[in-house]
Amino acid sequence: MVLGKKQKIGRSIEDIKVGEKLTLTERIEDKDILLYLGLTNDSNPLYIQHDYASQTPFKKPIVPSIMITGIMTAAISKYLPGPGSHVAEHTVAFPKKIHHYSTIEFLFEVTEVDVSSRTVTVEVEAVNEQNEKVVTARFLVYPPFRLPSVETHDFENF
Repeated sequence: MVLGKKQKIGRSIEDIKVGEKLTLTERIEDKDILLYLGLTNDSNPLYIQHDYASQTPFKKPIVPSIMITGIMTAAISKYLPGPGSHVAEHTVAFPKKIHHYSTIEFLFEVTEVDVSSRTVTVEVEAVNEQNEKVVTARFLVYPPFRLPSVETHDFENF
């Protein structure tokens, strides 16, 4: 958590190169799903009711797709390009459903750096424990802007 802590700004567009990669592994636990559902006030039985989900083609509860999207945007904000960046656009596909207790491995890769528009394209693929592709995504990101006062200072949150 970064509340009350100083945080450095991520890398500016001049410091990012095509081909940079980041791997992130996340295990989806019930506590994570309950936090997400509580924050969004989403009570979809497909996400939380085992008895309901068992009678659907999914056979067991699935993870909300927007929660997975949030994990990816958080990784962009935290690591690539990092704090101060902004996701301007994204497309995400979920070829396979993600179930509770899944361990998902995400691979992020910078595929384009457009200095004229000051944007970076980050493509993401994710696989589950069976090495099945569960996510493909593309994010258009504005990396943090290089500000003269930012180079030597940290920023307080709130």
